[in-house]
Amino acid sequence: MKKLLLIAFVTLFAIQANAQTDGLPANPEPGKCYVKCITHDEFKTEEVRFEISPEYKVLSIIPATYKWVTEKVIVKEASKKLIYHPAEYRWIEIPYIAKETENVLIAVPATFGKDTKTITTFPKTGGWEYTTYAECTSPNPEDCQVLCYKEKPEQKTTVPLVTLASDASTRNSTNPEKETSYKKQVIEKESWVETVIIPEVYATIKRQVVDQPAQTVEKIIPAKYKTVKKQVLVKKGGIATWAEIDCGLIEPTALNILWDLNSAKLRMEAKKEIDVVLLSLLQTEPDVSIELASHTDSRGSDEYNLALSQRRANSIKNYLVSKGISASRIVSKGYGESRLLNNCSNGVQCTEAEHRINRRTEYRVLTR
Repeated sequence: MKKLLLIAFVTLFAIQANAQTDGLPANPEPGKCYVKCITHDEFKTEEVRFEISPEYKVLSIIPATYKWVTEKVIVKEASKKLIYHPAEYRWIEIPYIAKETENVLIAVPATFGKDTKTITTFPKTGGWEYTTYAECTSPNPEDCQVLCYKEKPEQKTTVPLVTLASDASTRNSTNPEKETSYKKQVIEKESWVETVIIPEVYATIKRQVVDQPAQTVEKIIPAKYKTVKKQVLVKKGGIATWAEIDCGLIEPTALNILWDLNSAKLRMEAKKEIDVVLLSLLQTEPDVSIELASHTDSRGSDEYNLALSQRRANSIKNYLVSKGISASRIVSKGYGESRLLNNCSNGVQCTEAEHRINRRTEYRVLTR
């Protein structure tokens, strides 16, 4: 592997000899590649101590203790019992009028006679009447009319009548009173109430009373602190100059790493590959930065493959950091299935060997 390494951005320029632009390599040659060489930022390590857990109290409760006591208690209060003695009676006979003297009125009905009365129902009348003369030969009907005066006799009817001989009246009659008697109970001796005192009833009980009340014991838990090492920028790096490099170094280089299905855990063989290729490079060239790019095949969803490839790139970066390499020198990037090397995209039937070509992890040098 070549000692000359890449920096942040390697750009292939085909610039004509007479083109001069500020910030680009001077006098570039056709077909040559150049890299911008920079000085890295310089850091120093400082320790920072900070509180990770505050001081606090722990309260322990000592429960109360109890003792037994015996007491005599009333289970039924004293009361009074009332005994009722009813009144005593004797029988007496009381006379009374069952029916008083009665004045009786007797009705005498009216008596009647018979008679008649004649009434004119239609009076005697007279009037003119027109008739037609039967032998009249005149064609005019009015010439054949005859006027005659006729009388009508009166009409009468006889109505039977009932006459009052004597009107209705009353006469008096008397019924004598009726006597009888009834039996009645009268008080010989009044009723009275006797009061009897019922005493209270006692029982003996046992109960627990507080001997020692509950107590709180306070314990102070001290604060916890942690010391962390951090990198502090001492000197800012910058661009120094342009240097010619081998154009072949700008292409990503594949690592011989096999991943388990759906896993981002590094195998022992993968760690050996990283130690030989990447760890030795980064330890030998302290100014070098690299990019890690991890890819998947097209099987699985785009979102899942993108996340899986990012975890795999991060696993390699974390392993290098655990070996003492600064995380600022490593860029890890997962591309999922976005950069397939063949046509085995979604829905295309491919062999396992064709899919394996796309499952790769690559690196390239960014700066030196």
